[in-house]
Amino acid sequence: MASTLESPVLCTRIPTPPWGDPAARTRVTYDRFVETEGYQGLRKAMKMEPAEVIDLVKASELRGRGGAGFPAGMKWSFLASADEGRRYLAVNADESEPGTFKDRMLLDYDPHLLLEGMAICMHACRLDTAYIYIRGEYHRQRRALECAVAEAYEHSIFGAGSPLGRINDRDPECFIHRGAGAYICGEETGLLESLEGKRGWPRIKPPFPAVVGAFGRPTIINNVETLACVGPIVQKGPDWFKTMGVARPPGAPPTVPASYGPKLFGISGHVNRPGVYEEHLGIRLSTLIENHAGGMRTGSRFKAAIPGGISMGILGTDQYEAELDFDIGKKNACLGLGTAGVIVMDQDTDMVAVARNIARFFARESCGQCTPCREGTGWMFKILTRIEDGAGTTRDLDLLLELAGSMGMMGGTTICGLADGANWAIRTIVNKFWDEFESRVRPQKVAVT
Repeated sequence: MASTLESPVLCTRIPTPPWGDPAARTRVTYDRFVETEGYQGLRKAMKMEPAEVIDLVKASELRGRGGAGFPAGMKWSFLASADEGRRYLAVNADESEPGTFKDRMLLDYDPHLLLEGMAICMHACRLDTAYIYIRGEYHRQRRALECAVAEAYEHSIFGAGSPLGRINDRDPECFIHRGAGAYICGEETGLLESLEGKRGWPRIKPPFPAVVGAFGRPTIINNVETLACVGPIVQKGPDWFKTMGVARPPGAPPTVPASYGPKLFGISGHVNRPGVYEEHLGIRLSTLIENHAGGMRTGSRFKAAIPGGISMGILGTDQYEAELDFDIGKKNACLGLGTAGVIVMDQDTDMVAVARNIARFFARESCGQCTPCREGTGWMFKILTRIEDGAGTTRDLDLLLELAGSMGMMGGTTICGLADGANWAIRTIVNKFWDEFESRVRPQKVAVT
């Protein structure tokens, strides 16, 4: 197995093929982290002005690794001016998108990489309090993170005596907050509502969290992997970071973000070696499957793949060579790269059952706040169940696509993107495997008068 990366970045201390054996993985302690150049980025950042750190992250063109791909440095620059009140960092470690498990590996084995990125962000954005919102089912990961946070306090990364100094006249603090198993709390404002002890309902925006966030105060919300990239970027510089990944499309203006840097890809499904692998952004799906995941499982052929969690839609049989970067949606008629949680399906996969299972998930996880999502996801599930049971008609297919196309934040009918995820998932599966759906329904004749 080969990699197009010369050496690992996020997996430097986590044995990962082709550089190491996963069986040798252990949690990286504070001492081991420091011995392997850990917290060097924080030391360098502390010699810089906060605005200089933000400009450096901007220059790297680091994009969020949690799903949306929004430029991290730009998000940091949106914060309201400091006014001596509390300012928060909320780390999204909820990771409840089906097919996604990349952040779990970082939390399990190298949590200090996250903590270093958090400390740099707190310095750059003048944030005095950090909350790590971790998925409730991540029991082992929570324990590993608690150990790392305790070590960080012991060595004064946080708390009194921190190199961050006093921020907003407060010692920098870091807390872990456990979720309770709600998918919707992976949405940033739903996360904030849950963090405040309320029902996890996404908020109407604006105002955005950078202005009115946790407890009504300015808040930065970043994903685990996004913050894990910050330390290496500050330590080695934005030019180094941009040697990995792919540049913006030819002819695109500088305002169009590129797809620079390394990326953690979690691959599962009908492959021989599922797992998390680190690669350049822009690696081809075929390369990820064949070079890292050991190819399709014995005797099977590629049929389809979900590129980044089920809300991103699907890649069809003819898209085996798709490039896994942030422009994948435009090039391959799906929503986007998402979390890069790749689910591979072979020739025996029933796409009607796949669509029905996805619709069931979204119907159950809808918070119920917006009518098009609350009613539409349930309706799609009922239609797909009818088709799978052999009782569907051609009219059901038309109705299914009409329903999917009329709900979502992009269309202005819902507050958050859950309905968009359901929309794109169902639409892309039905459209790219139309023959399979059409063969499962009976024609419905309409009388002409």
